[in-house]
Amino acid sequence: MASVNPFNLSDSEEEAERRHNETVDTERSPSDGAPGPPPGNPFSPPADAEPPTLLLSSNRTSPSVEGISVSAAATSVMAGSTDTRVSVDVIAAQLLRDQYILTALEFHTELLEAGRELPRLRDYFSNPGNFERQSGTPPAKDQVLGPGGPLNRAGSISTLDSLDFARYSDDGNRETDERVAVLEFELRKAKETIQALRANLTQAAESEVSSQERKNFKSSPEIQEPIRPLEKRALNFLVNEYLLKNEYKLSSITFSDENDDQDFELWDDVGLNIPKPPDLLQLYRNCGSTHPSLRDMVDVSVGVDFSELPGNCITQELPKKPDLSQRQQTEVVQELEYQLSLLSSEKQSLAEQIKKLQSEIQTLKRTVSSPPPATLNLGSQNSPNPSSSSVYSTDPPSVPPIDNGKYLDVRGVSDPEKDHPSPQSTSQPRIQSCSKISAQFDQPNRKLSPAFQQALLSFCRMCSDSRLGAEVSRIADSEASVMLMLGRCLPHIVPNVLLAKREELIPLILCTACLHPEPKERDQLLHILFNLIKRPDDEQRQMILTGCVAFARHVGPTRVEAELLPQCWEQINHKYPERRLLVAESCGALAPYLPKEIRSSLVLSMLQQMLAEDKADMVREAVVKSLGIIMGYIDGSDKYSQGFELMLLSLGDPSERVVNAVHQVFIPAFAAWTTELGNLQTGLIPSLLARIEKLLTQGEHGLDEHKLHIFLSALQSLIPPLFAVVLQNAPFTSRAKVNGDIPTIEVTRFPRPASPLQDVATIIGSREMLSALLLLYDHQLEHEGTTGWDSLLWVVNQLLPQLIEIVGRINVTSSTCVHEFSRFFWRLCRTFGKIFTNTKVKPQFQEILRLSEENVDISEGNDVLTKATVPIYATGVLTCYNQEEDRKLLVGFLEDVMTTLSLSHAPLDSLKASFVELGANPVYHELLLTVLWYGVVHTSALVRCTAARMFELVLRGMSEALVDRRAAPALITLCSGPEFSVRISTIPAFGTIMETVTQKELLERVKMQLSSFLEDPQYQDQHSLHTEIIRTFGRVGPNAEPRFRDEFVLPHLHKLALANNSQTVESKRIDIATQLFEAYSALSCCFISEDVMVNHFLPGLRCLHADMEQLSPEHEVILGSMIKECEIKVENRGMSDAQGSISIASSLVGEDAKTKFLSKMGQLTTSGAMLANVFQRKK
Repeated sequence: MASVNPFNLSDSEEEAERRHNETVDTERSPSDGAPGPPPGNPFSPPADAEPPTLLLSSNRTSPSVEGISVSAAATSVMAGSTDTRVSVDVIAAQLLRDQYILTALEFHTELLEAGRELPRLRDYFSNPGNFERQSGTPPAKDQVLGPGGPLNRAGSISTLDSLDFARYSDDGNRETDERVAVLEFELRKAKETIQALRANLTQAAESEVSSQERKNFKSSPEIQEPIRPLEKRALNFLVNEYLLKNEYKLSSITFSDENDDQDFELWDDVGLNIPKPPDLLQLYRNCGSTHPSLRDMVDVSVGVDFSELPGNCITQELPKKPDLSQRQQTEVVQELEYQLSLLSSEKQSLAEQIKKLQSEIQTLKRTVSSPPPATLNLGSQNSPNPSSSSVYSTDPPSVPPIDNGKYLDVRGVSDPEKDHPSPQSTSQPRIQSCSKISAQFDQPNRKLSPAFQQALLSFCRMCSDSRLGAEVSRIADSEASVMLMLGRCLPHIVPNVLLAKREELIPLILCTACLHPEPKERDQLLHILFNLIKRPDDEQRQMILTGCVAFARHVGPTRVEAELLPQCWEQINHKYPERRLLVAESCGALAPYLPKEIRSSLVLSMLQQMLAEDKADMVREAVVKSLGIIMGYIDGSDKYSQGFELMLLSLGDPSERVVNAVHQVFIPAFAAWTTELGNLQTGLIPSLLARIEKLLTQGEHGLDEHKLHIFLSALQSLIPPLFAVVLQNAPFTSRAKVNGDIPTIEVTRFPRPASPLQDVATIIGSREMLSALLLLYDHQLEHEGTTGWDSLLWVVNQLLPQLIEIVGRINVTSSTCVHEFSRFFWRLCRTFGKIFTNTKVKPQFQEILRLSEENVDISEGNDVLTKATVPIYATGVLTCYNQEEDRKLLVGFLEDVMTTLSLSHAPLDSLKASFVELGANPVYHELLLTVLWYGVVHTSALVRCTAARMFELVLRGMSEALVDRRAAPALITLCSGPEFSVRISTIPAFGTIMETVTQKELLERVKMQLSSFLEDPQYQDQHSLHTEIIRTFGRVGPNAEPRFRDEFVLPHLHKLALANNSQTVESKRIDIATQLFEAYSALSCCFISEDVMVNHFLPGLRCLHADMEQLSPEHEVILGSMIKECEIKVENRGMSDAQGSISIASSLVGEDAKTKFLSKMGQLTTSGAMLANVFQRKK
């Protein structure tokens, strides 16, 4: 299969023209003579890499952006395509698609600095919609999802270039992660600037000595060169360090005072852009060594012969570099002459050493050229056949080694001398193997008896009696004997190796286990491998797994089953989770190398047991991933039901990381297997839908939302493989061709996949094939229809109606269920495309949601507009695409629903759910305010009341600027109407503004409006208004600003409680008293100043207590305890204030004593005797 190339596009005309006009310094065409990379080698330099520079050039600029992009993309280009160019626009699109936002921003900045602005990046970073916060609502079309959700938006409309993060430090809508990322980017840029400035400072400081003076010092070495400023600062730092280390602290202080322009605490203050040198003591010890100085060192391996360079290299480089000035050329010539003189003197000294060594060699040759002494045959006196009993002989025929040809025993060595071989033997270029012929040694011309010689050699201390001595004295002479030796020695070596370094033994253990002839020894070695490290970390486990895979490839499936799997089975219940994690990972890594019967039986059972019983999250996560790999290698269909149960079991795991692994690995692999079996549309998806319907039937009195989330998330993960099945079984699939100009897939065409396995391109095979199929797919839907397209007809005629019917049965007040189904429909519509959504999905919803009054007639059971179908259609289908016509359709739908429900006196739960779900995403705040303004100016008071109540839902999370500009004026407009019901409906919205806004002017406007409600005589008898205000005060009071709470909320609650004492209507009195009780209970947890407590809070409680004595005795007891607690708080504060002056005076005395003590301590040195004097009693 051809490799996937995401950059398989040629440059645009603009890029080609710009590249043609660039200078040769940036890139070279292949026709200029620069050798291109060899075919098939993606790591060789590209053909347009910059030419080699001259040795003396120092201001070579970095390659351009195109050079970098082509080099980076070279690894993904197919072999042989050395001339393929990649446009900058394609790279930018790839970065945006993969969510490398900061990398794209850096790329954008570099292009701007180079004067090459890219429209795609400019449009992306200038669009505030790409950086707006989303929480639980489908994003707009131009909003790119990140790993943790979309990028957050600032509190006001602004682009990334003009974003001031300090301004929004108190904005509750922003999180710190994005600020940290941008600040880290700025910090990295600042550090690079500091490094560049430091290098410039170093060069400037070193150049303070004039070139003429340096010339004089070079021509006259006896004249000492004056110290440079940087050298002085470095020496000062080293001297001060030496004084401190050797307890010369007073001298160090004096020295620091005399050099007050230098910071001796930081080496970087010296200004040198180099590592810190050794201390003075180390420099002194090394100054007398024979190491040559830097000036005496010559690197002879870096020279370049200009004649060996490409023919056009010099001609291209020289015109670009400015000629050196005459003065600089003179300095270079003098420097080279000085080095030449040093090389000449070194050459003479080396020639003298060569002559001396040659004379020594001749002397040694003369001493060795005498006739060889007679060989001493040690076995001639004890054996009738001397040639066969003596190991050491000078005869040419080889003597068989001891130990049956397996080992050469060095225990019988009888010559302790290291004899020089003869000149004839040293001149032979080949080395004879010890396994073929025994080594020959020269024997002394002596007449010693063998017994005497053996007794003499016994004084050499050698040990061959122990196990280790026996191994040392025998040297293996074949592969088999080496394996036997390693099998015996490794069990004794491993326990004595440090735990942190035991992974270094893995290659040795594996090699021996592969080649050892004894099964028992192999089993012992593999046992050592799995028990090599007590608690292996991630890197060590990877090493062991890599070794296991290499072992499996080498030995085959039979030995893997017989030797490796038992080791896994033994550790399945190990007490350390790291060891169990190794077992779980091994099952997945070894799956391709096991027999298929074992893969689908024993290994599957092991993993199923670990998934059900293991308590460690990381182990179950690895088990799920390994199960996914197993699902990719199972052949038969008999394990389908077991795989389905494993999917449901793992989805119900309490650990989030395990559930994420299920969606990332297991479900895509299981879906691929189900697709091959043909069960995706007939078995897997219908089974999940049936479980959801059963759950809804059983949950009439209480729905299990967790199980619903499990089943629905599994369905959501099956959307990409379902779309792949639709494409692969379409009428046009056989016509899809990858050849020719295939447009790239838009970055926002598909939702961001949870893993590569959920990418439709990965499932199809390549992005090129997917792009070709998508073209035919859109054309088929738009022009030819779905006739004969069974896989798509199943989605349209069976899946969608069943889903819409399920949606109508869920509880509309459950925000979790509404959100889950909204996300599901959003991903379904985005995956199947805009044409499918407009022609297949929207008509089915619109057929059900006919906007008329009969659709909300609850008495006849036709209450579809009050069900969850409304919010899911609005937030899951109408928000999939964010173009102007899509927004108009959404606005019109919400306006019609609000009008219909209001005029029909129907419950507003479906409309509230829509506003809550859309209001969670700041992108839709303007749109929702447009809908609400339609209600504000509506002629019907019922619609205006509904609009006023909806404001409370959308104000949370809305920017203060938007509240001030649009929401507050709309609410004040509603308050100016003649209907009291509309005015009362605005009170919760004003309370929300009170709770969430900090702008003083806006709060004053809200305060004035609420004051008019409380103090205007026309509202004195409005019982419902008072009840709503008290309820709102109790809800927002604990979160409102303390000043607003103390000066406005509590005094008015006191007035309302006092007025309620004189209320004659008992029903109204108990309603007000109940609301006051709830409000005071909530406010009692707040910090209340003593004045407010005494003047308003306690009097209000007492008034309420008087009401409750008559109306509700059980509340009266609670109020009595609250009053006592508040009175105790007031008394305690009075006592603490009385003790305040005493504590302040004592603290001042204590601070004075502490200051004196610390000043005394500061005057002392670290001497223990002087420190002890401080604590001596005065006599």
